[in-house]
Amino acid sequence: MATKPMTKTQIIAEFAESMQVPKKQAVQWFDALAEVAVRETKKTGQFIIPGIGKLVKSVRNARKGRNPQTGEEIQIPKKTVVKFRVAKACKDSVVPPKK
Repeated sequence: MATKPMTKTQIIAEFAESMQVPKKQAVQWFDALAEVAVRETKKTGQFIIPGIGKLVKSVRNARKGRNPQTGEEIQIPKKTVVKFRVAKACKDSVVPPKK
């Protein structure tokens, strides 16, 4: 069951075949989607890909932690992170809900 995930090259080949366009054009589309996703997430804090999910910019508050080697308590600073939330439709089609 442990198969390798698709590479960017394989995804682009799949796009090109399904849209019946040259691979070069599929690469441009794929790169443009990634660029728009990053730009919009930076600007508005989220980017939605309908049917798949959304990128969300989130802030993690400062907190206390422990150094695993010494056990010493340390302060972890506040930071901004990007999370991906899977859409319900995608989740239900990949992992059907229990009945």
